[in-house]
Amino acid sequence: MISTGSSIDVSHLTKTYGSTVALNDVTLSVSTGEVRGLLGPNGSGKSSLMKTIMGLTKPSYGSIQVLGYDVRANPMEIKRIVGYVPESPRLYEFLTATEYLDFIADVRGIPYEQKKERIARFVDALDLEGKQGDMISSYSQGMKQKVAIIGALLHRPRVLLMDEPLNGLDPKSARLVKELIHGLAREGVSVMFSTHILEIAEAICDRLTILQGGKILAEGSSKDLRENAGLPGSGLEEVFLKLTGTKGVEDIVEALIR
Repeated sequence: MISTGSSIDVSHLTKTYGSTVALNDVTLSVSTGEVRGLLGPNGSGKSSLMKTIMGLTKPSYGSIQVLGYDVRANPMEIKRIVGYVPESPRLYEFLTATEYLDFIADVRGIPYEQKKERIARFVDALDLEGKQGDMISSYSQGMKQKVAIIGALLHRPRVLLMDEPLNGLDPKSARLVKELIHGLAREGVSVMFSTHILEIAEAICDRLTILQGGKILAEGSSKDLRENAGLPGSGLEEVFLKLTGTKGVEDIVEALIR
C-alpha cells in the first residue's frame, strides 16, 4: 500500500556514455511503500536508471535523492539503506553460498546471531537448504539469482532496486519473491522493479513507468496507461506495443515466413 511521502526523487536525470545517451532528462518520484514497475524495450534505460540511483554510475546531469540523501554526496549511506539485485548478478563463485552470504552480512555490519538467523531463514524459504555448502560456480542461473536476492535483502533495506529479479527462478520461488515484495511494501519499503513480463508488472506494481530511448514515455497505473492509449479494455501487452510504437507482432511473423 502506498504511503504519503517519497523515497526516491529523480530530477532531470541525464546519463551519457560517450556519445550514447542512456537517460535523457528523466524526472520521477517513487512513494514510500510503493512498488514501481519499469517497462521498456531493450536499451530503453531501465538498468542505467537503477545503477545511477544506486550510485554505481554517476549522473551526467541532474540529481537523485533517496530518503533525503543525495546520491552523489552520500554514496555510503545510499548503499546502507538500499538493496540492489542487478540484471546479471556477479557473485564470488569461488565461495559457497554460505560463505558469500556470511561475507555480505559482515560487510553490512549485521550482528552474528541475526546474521545466522536471517541467512538460514532465506536459504530455507528459497529452497537452497542442503545446497548452501556447494560452490556458487556449480549453481544454475536460477540458484545464483536466489543468492543475489538474499544478499540484497539481508540488511533489511528501506529501498529495493530489482532489475529483472525473477530471471531463471522456478515458479515457487518466483511466487515467493512476488509475495515478499508485497510484504516489504506493506512495511514501508519502496521497490523499483524492472521486468519484460508485462503480466508480472501488472500483478506486482502499484504504478508503471515506461521508458523508451532513455525518456519517460508514459507513467501511471495500468488503468491509467490503458486509458491514455485509448485501449481501456485491452491487455497490458497491447497497450505497451501501442505506446512504444512497436510494429505488430503478426506483421513481423508474416514477413519472416514469406
